[in-house]
Amino acid sequence: MSVQFGRWNFDGQPPSPEYVEKVGETLAPYGPDSNESYSKEGVKILYRAFCTTKESRREKQPHVSLSGAVMTWDGRLDNRTDLLRELPNSTTAESTDIAIAAAAYEKWGEKCFAKLLGDWALSVWNPGSRTLLLAKDIFGGRHLYYSCAKDDVTWCTILDPLVLFAGKTFAICEEYIAGWFSQVPAAHLSPYVGISSVPPASYVLLRPGKQSVREYWDFDPGKRISYRTDAEYEEHFRSVFATAVQRKLRSDRPVLADLSGGMDSGSIVCMADLVMARGQADCPRVDTISWYDDSYDHLEPDFNELHWVAKVEEKRGRPGYHINLAHLRNNSSQPSPEPEFENDPFAATPFPSRERDAFFKQYAVLMKSNGHRVALSGVGGEIPTGGGSPSPVPELQNLLSRAQLLALSRQLRAWASKMKSPLLPLLWQAVRGFLVPSLSGMADPIDSASPWFHPGFVSRNRAALLRYPTRTNLFGPLPSIQNQLNGLEYERRLLATFGTAEVPLLLRAVRYPFMDRDLREFACAIPWQQLVRIGQRRSLLRRALRGIVPEEILKRRNKGFIPPDMKKEAHTERPRMFEIGGQALISESIGIINATRFFDALQKARRNEEGISMGSLAPTLTLEAWLRHLTTQGVLASSIPAERKRFSPLEVERARTTVGPKV
Repeated sequence: MSVQFGRWNFDGQPPSPEYVEKVGETLAPYGPDSNESYSKEGVKILYRAFCTTKESRREKQPHVSLSGAVMTWDGRLDNRTDLLRELPNSTTAESTDIAIAAAAYEKWGEKCFAKLLGDWALSVWNPGSRTLLLAKDIFGGRHLYYSCAKDDVTWCTILDPLVLFAGKTFAICEEYIAGWFSQVPAAHLSPYVGISSVPPASYVLLRPGKQSVREYWDFDPGKRISYRTDAEYEEHFRSVFATAVQRKLRSDRPVLADLSGGMDSGSIVCMADLVMARGQADCPRVDTISWYDDSYDHLEPDFNELHWVAKVEEKRGRPGYHINLAHLRNNSSQPSPEPEFENDPFAATPFPSRERDAFFKQYAVLMKSNGHRVALSGVGGEIPTGGGSPSPVPELQNLLSRAQLLALSRQLRAWASKMKSPLLPLLWQAVRGFLVPSLSGMADPIDSASPWFHPGFVSRNRAALLRYPTRTNLFGPLPSIQNQLNGLEYERRLLATFGTAEVPLLLRAVRYPFMDRDLREFACAIPWQQLVRIGQRRSLLRRALRGIVPEEILKRRNKGFIPPDMKKEAHTERPRMFEIGGQALISESIGIINATRFFDALQKARRNEEGISMGSLAPTLTLEAWLRHLTTQGVLASSIPAERKRFSPLEVERARTTVGPKV
C-alpha cells in the first residue's frame, strides 16, 4: 500500500522544512520504492510508492494533469481496458493507473469516481479553483484521513503525522470509542476529534473555511436479474466470480492467498487456479498460506484446519506454506504477553500492534523471502453468497412486504419443518425486523453486560455500541436487498479497522475478491432463493463451483467445537498487565467509565462470580492502556482533574486487592 501526505496552508506559505522532514521519516517505512514530492503555493505533497504491478513501477507521483490538477493515487484499477476504450485520445495500453485516473478526471470531473473500479484512495489538488478533493472506492479498503483547521488542511494515508505533528493535543472521539467497543467503528471516524476518514463511495470537497462530503455512487436496489433455470444463474455467478478473482491477480510478483480450509478462501484459490490455467491472469503464480492448530486432534480432528486445507492443495496439485499455531504457542520464549502499547513508538488507534506476535513475524518472513507483495483474503464472502446460518427471515420478509400470503404460508411451513421449529416463532422473527429496535423485543445488552460504562456515554452512543442497528423497511427495496446492503455497511466498517495497527514489518497489499462491485451488484439483483434455500446456505455458490472446488469443502459443516481452553477464563493474567496502582482512570476523566463500578466488576471477576468475566473487562483495560499511552506521547487533550488525581483510601485498597500490587 503506497502512502500519500499533503499539507495546504491557506496563506500560501510552505510548511517548515523541519515539519516536512519529520513527516517524511514517518512515511518512509511504508513506501520503499520511491520518494517524490510537490511544492507550490503553500501546498506540500509527499508520496512514497509500494509497487505491486508492472505499470505502478513507471508511475511518477504526484501526477500533474493537463489542466494542472495535482493528483496522488494509492490503488489499483480493475477496469483498465474499459476506461482505455472510453479515453482513446488521452491514454494508451501502456498508461499507468494514475494516468488513466487523471484522464478520467479531466473528462468527467467528480463523476469519474463512479467509473473507477478497484481498490483506491485519491487526492486531487486544483490550483486554479483552490480546491482539494479526497475520494475513496466504494468499499473503502484504503485509508485516507484529513484534518481541517482555520488556516490549513492536512491529509494522509496513515494517522500518525496528523496526530503527532499537529502542534496541538486532541480530544477523543466518543462515537469512535463506542464503535471500537463493538469492534466496528464507523468508517468515516477516527479516534480523534477533528480528524476524519473519507467515507467509502464518497469524496470530500475542501476549500478554505468550507468542507462537504458527497456520495458519488450507490447500489441500485431496483436492478433485477431473472433467468428461467438454475443453470443460467450458476453460469452467471461463475463468470462474475472469475472476473472478480482475475482482477485481484494483477501483480508483477507471485500472489499469496490465505487458505483457511473454509468455503470462501477455498473458492478463491480454486478459481484463481482456473483463471491461471486459462491464461487470463497477470501474475507469475499463486501460492497459499494456511495456519492451523493441532492441539485438539485427540478431541475433534476436524477442528484442525490442515485437514481441509489438504483437500484444496490436493486439488491444485501443490502444497502451500503452513504455520502451526500450537507450535508457535509452545515455543514462545515469552511466557506472558507484554503490557499493551508499552513498547510501541506510537499507537494511533486502540487496536494493539501485532509487531511482537510470533504468527505475524513468521507470516512476514514467508512473504518477504518469497517475493510476495499481494495477499488475497476471503473476507467479505458471507454477504453476497448467503453465508451464516440458513435463516428464513429474508425470504419471509420478502413475501410479507409484497403481501404474497399464500407463498408466505407455504414457505413458512417448509422452513418450520426443516428447522423442526413452531410456525409462530419463525413468523415473529420476520415480523419484528420491521419494528424499531425498542419495540422488537430484542434485549439491550449494554447495561447488563458492561455496567461500568458511564450512563451518559451509553445514552449518547447507544447506536455505535449496538453496531448501528437498523430496521427493515416494509416499503421500498426488497428486505433481502436491504439485508445485503446493511451487511455491506458492516463490512465497510470492518475494512476501515484493517491495517490500523500494522507496522511496516508486513508490507503487503491485501485484496478481497468478494469485494467486487460487479459481483455485489449481481448478488443484489438475483432472487434471494438462489442464494439461500430452505435449510441450505450458500446454495448458488455450492452449485456453481461444483467440480471447481473440492466437494468436501462445498459440503463442509461447522460442528461448533469449542476447545476446552477457550471455555476457561482466558484473561486471568490481564489485570497484572494493567498498572493501576492508586491512580485515577483516564477513561473515567473523559466520561466513558464509572471507576467505582469498574473496580467492583474487576473484584467480582477475580472471584469468578457469576455474570462478570475477565474477557468482558479486557476491552476496557485495553482502552485505559491506550489512553495512558497517548498521555505519554503528549497528544491527549483531556487530563484527570486535580480533585480526581487519586482515589480515596478505600478505592485504593479495593484496586490493590483486585489487581495486585503496582508493577
